[in-house]
Amino acid sequence: MSKVCQVTGRKRMKGNNVAHSKLRTKRDFSLNLKNKKFWSEEEQRFITLKVSCKGIREIEKNGLEATLKKAKKAGLVNLV
Repeated sequence: MSKVCQVTGRKRMKGNNVAHSKLRTKRDFSLNLKNKKFWSEEEQRFITLKVSCKGIREIEKNGLEATLKKAKKAGLVNLV
């Protein structure tokens, strides 16, 4: 599975390492992804998601069900 947040849709970014001599080489900016289990009151089970820390804060703020509904509408998460 790729390094994409299942809640926000954020991906890794490409950029440059810049040396003191202004020489530029390509690099990746990785996400702070975590595999985290959330308890779903609606389904009475744990749901495991690969989320960034920004996604975890969004779930804590808006609730799991509302955030999953928004992510499914955007096509980011597909749960059984």
